[in-house]
Amino acid sequence: MDLRNLNILVTGGAGFIGSHLVDELLKENRVVILDDFSSGKRENIAHHEGNPNLRVVTGDVRNRELLEEITRDIDIVYHLAVRCLRESIGSPETTHEVNATGTLALLKASLAHSVRRFIYVSSSEVYGTAHYVPMDEKHPFEPTTVYGASKVAGELYTLAYQKTFGYPSMVVRPFNTYGPRSHFEGVYGEVIPRFVLRILNGKPPIIFGDGTQTRDFTFVADTVRGILLASQCDAMIGQAVNIARGREVSINDLASIIAQQLGRNDLSPIHERKRPGDVMRHYADISKATRLFGFVPDVDIEQGITSYIEWFRAQDYSAGELLDGERVFNW
Repeated sequence: MDLRNLNILVTGGAGFIGSHLVDELLKENRVVILDDFSSGKRENIAHHEGNPNLRVVTGDVRNRELLEEITRDIDIVYHLAVRCLRESIGSPETTHEVNATGTLALLKASLAHSVRRFIYVSSSEVYGTAHYVPMDEKHPFEPTTVYGASKVAGELYTLAYQKTFGYPSMVVRPFNTYGPRSHFEGVYGEVIPRFVLRILNGKPPIIFGDGTQTRDFTFVADTVRGILLASQCDAMIGQAVNIARGREVSINDLASIIAQQLGRNDLSPIHERKRPGDVMRHYADISKATRLFGFVPDVDIEQGITSYIEWFRAQDYSAGELLDGERVFNW
């Protein structure tokens, strides 16, 4: 499918990954963003202000009347709207309603209005802790949180619509994405931004657990490119695919890399209690993405962290003020 001159809906389009996806789609398409701005930020899309090809709708994927209206005349849906993992620990029902029920409602509206393609952006959290590595798409689902379970439900609904109705839908599973615009605050705060913020303030990074847990950290430009390549690939209809760097990095090593890049090797991490439901190992097999649509990641962890630090320093942020609002246990 050619991604040019289309009407595209991006739910969660003001969020971290969503806003980067919108940046790319707007180059040759018309885009509608649906976002409730619970985690998305208007500043993420402010550089598109005045662009006649962008419409921003403030709303919730649980609003069925809104979904009926907003999916009219849409060619492709990229569904990224989500309530996050840490939020699911304290608000499991809301997380289920947004992530699972909201997905089903959006699928129903998209099918009713003959949207030509539906891309569900899932999460590596559907797998739980690795039984084997690298983890291919046949790895069993064993989510350890309500967030992970709700993303499994969204995946199954998406693929069931293809099986039941012949609806052209697919699932993309990004692993831990990081980079410019990633969250450092509250329940949405991710590990790399939080480590950078603390070290910039001369404070040691805080690791939940012993730090031997691993993640397949993927730079946001690679994640977005993978999503776009998958969405254009006809062979992906009815399929799920991993998008990742294809390397594992322990949280202990991550802290060391960031401290070294910021010139603060003297700051030894503090270890606190493990986060509930934390997975111990993630390491993706990306051979399916490479085979089907030629996906090869460009950015390694050192390059990506350098880019993130450069971006952070270029913002008009007060690192001290940001740290004042830190919640150590952000769940």
